[in-house]
Parts: sequence; structure tokens; C-alpha cells
Amino acid sequence: MDSLPRRNPPPPAPTGSSAGLGHNQGPPLVESRWHLAAWRIAHKTAWENPPIEVIRRRLKRAQALGMTYRQYTLEFLERGRYL
Repeated sequence: MDSLPRRNPPPPAPTGSSAGLGHNQGPPLVESRWHLAAWRIAHKTAWENPPIEVIRRRLKRAQALGMTYRQYTLEFLERGRYL
């Protein structure tokens, strides 16, 4: 089989740029202090201690799965559902 050329080849990356295929060349998040502040607030809110009953339930499930409480909670926060 002959390989056909691609109809729309990806554009070449700008010279002097380390960004590759799939990068939208947007501004870096490091320059935006607002994004950093918003992320810190969201992180702090997500890791606030829930009621003791919730902690006990998560700890029991984590131990049954062979995980630490922090690993289990991180998976729960990331996926939005229990394992």
C-alpha cells in the first residue's frame, strides 16, 4: 500500500520555541498572579477537613484498597466519584 500524503499537515513550530504539536501558544500561567491565587484558594477549599464521619468512611475504604487516606481522597477529588 502506498502511503498518501496528509491533507492538512500540522504547522511548524515557531523558531526558538520549545512548544510542540498541540500547544496553542497561549500565555504562560506563571505571569498571571490571578490564576495562581485562584488555584491556591481552590486547593485549600478542596482539602478542607470534612466531617469526622466522612473521614472515617474514606479511611476505611482506603485501607480496604491498600491506599493511604491522602491517596484515596486525591483520587476522589480528581474523579468526582468513589472508588
